[in-house]
Amino acid sequence: MNQLLLSLLFLFYLSPNLHAQQSYSGNAVMDCDNSDAGPSPAFLYTCNGKNRSCQAFLIYKSQPPYNTISSISNLLSADPLELARINNFSSSAVFPTDKEVIVPVLCSCSGKYYQANTSYTIPSNYDTYFTIANYTFEGLATCSSLIHENNYSEFGLDIGMELQVPLRCACPTSNQTKNGTKYLLSYLISWGDEVRNVSRRFNASTNSVTYANGFTEDNPTVFPFTTILIPLSNQPSSSQTIIHYPLPPNSSPSNPFHRIERPGKGSQRTITIGISLLVMSFILSMVLLLYKKKLCGARKDGKEKNILSMSEEFRHRVAEVDQGLKIYKFEELRVATKDFSTENRLSCSVYQGVLGGQVVAIKKTSKDVSNEVIFLRKTNHFNLIRLYAACKHQEGFYLIYEFMENGSLRDWLCRKDCLEVQSWNFRIQIALDVANGLHYLHNFTDPICVHKRICSSNVLLNRHLRAKIANFSCANSAKQEEYMNSSMRLALGEKGYMAPEYIEYGLVAPEIDVYAFGVVLLELVTGKEAVFIQDEEEMQLSEAIISIMEEDDGEAELGGLVDPCLMEKCSMKLVLRLVKLSLACLEQEPESRPSMGELVSSLLKIQVDVQKSEPYLWRGGQFLM
Repeated sequence: MNQLLLSLLFLFYLSPNLHAQQSYSGNAVMDCDNSDAGPSPAFLYTCNGKNRSCQAFLIYKSQPPYNTISSISNLLSADPLELARINNFSSSAVFPTDKEVIVPVLCSCSGKYYQANTSYTIPSNYDTYFTIANYTFEGLATCSSLIHENNYSEFGLDIGMELQVPLRCACPTSNQTKNGTKYLLSYLISWGDEVRNVSRRFNASTNSVTYANGFTEDNPTVFPFTTILIPLSNQPSSSQTIIHYPLPPNSSPSNPFHRIERPGKGSQRTITIGISLLVMSFILSMVLLLYKKKLCGARKDGKEKNILSMSEEFRHRVAEVDQGLKIYKFEELRVATKDFSTENRLSCSVYQGVLGGQVVAIKKTSKDVSNEVIFLRKTNHFNLIRLYAACKHQEGFYLIYEFMENGSLRDWLCRKDCLEVQSWNFRIQIALDVANGLHYLHNFTDPICVHKRICSSNVLLNRHLRAKIANFSCANSAKQEEYMNSSMRLALGEKGYMAPEYIEYGLVAPEIDVYAFGVVLLELVTGKEAVFIQDEEEMQLSEAIISIMEEDDGEAELGGLVDPCLMEKCSMKLVLRLVKLSLACLEQEPESRPSMGELVSSLLKIQVDVQKSEPYLWRGGQFLM
């Protein structure tokens, strides 16, 4: 039934085939069956810009429950402080309904498409990919890209599931940059919008907007629930950028089936909004929701039986916070991992498995995992590992995570013959991903969270070499540990990564993660482990670099420690910038270290410079020279 309705719906779609900076999708974004086999504007915007990563902006119209700085920043994984500043709103204020909120995001290439990454936990059995993309995210995501990113069937969505959501964004091309464009803003088309008026509202020329979206005429037809890109020469702000116009005569947001008079040059253009499209979309959504409602009872019964197989204590602790967490039986994990065979073993306690047709990583531990489960299910960020499910069997606990195809950063750095390892671009992006994840933990969790075990083995890489922080077993709020002495902390901690104030006094604060991040940054530059052997002696990487930099000719000697596979593309200026940034993280006094927000800002500037100079670019899943 689903396929039949989608096929009928597709008959109403308009899909222009234009070639330019980006192409306008038309109503093809409403089709959940779009494929990403070739670059398609109905999927996401093509990765064809000058830079692989950039600052971009989205327009989101406030709607309950997403009508505050905190709720919108959580939904779209945006920096709440920047969100408040740009929109000139206090962090506690409530936006009026339909207020156009400017949302700053980090836009990056993932394969052949640009996207800003966020995630979404399904709150209702009535959610579908179509409703999530078009109603919750207001067309800033597409149904087809959601399906591709998550690999769940339409009827497989359930309460508590966490979806990865790629948001529509793009970076300026070389031509746009030459013409003064610094940012691109993704604007959602509403009833009555036309390109020339939207351009004026953002102080952008109609020609630049026309060119940015591949239009062939000055005032083309555009459709609600679709996005267009607005080129901006300056960072937008609510007080200066957006000029508000009244709605066209005889139109109202509550009446979607009106006719809109569009003024042309000396003539009137009348466009009838596609009633058939909207009716079919509505019918499709309602059919899917009703069908899911019928399935809901069966799902609920199955989940309750699974939960009963858990220990009462574990079940109650997890249920207090997250009733939507999937609970598996141990026998299901045995089947998924081929009875925990050596063939499926990824490390001493982690196995690869297949559950519900999806490849996952299954971690076995004897420790109580309740705190880690509770923490991970309360957080929401692309650069933190996703927890899917859990299991309790006898005295062991099993956590089921998303599968990261490229393993740990430590293992990846050892693959010297891998072309990606030889790229500064990828190393800087990995550093930026880790910094973004820590920035989120230190500023946007309540209470603020300190990871405590940041190291290259706890940074995992997906198929696109995007990094996610893992292993939250020791994560905690800022405090002082009183139950361990320095010897115990040295024995139990990550050697080579621990800050002096943590070793000596047990102080747990964001600064100890900053210290550890400085060591990871040095690993990315040198390719060496945090503790390595030189001249048959054990050395800490941080101490070795600090010692070299304190010498008179330290900068000259530094080249000897750069990862050899990077030497052909090595710029000592870049190496010095990264080493000095890491040394700032390694300051003995915690208050002298930069915050993760400052590190994100510094790395973004470094990334832009690297992308200008390095000849290796990742496009469409392959390297282009």
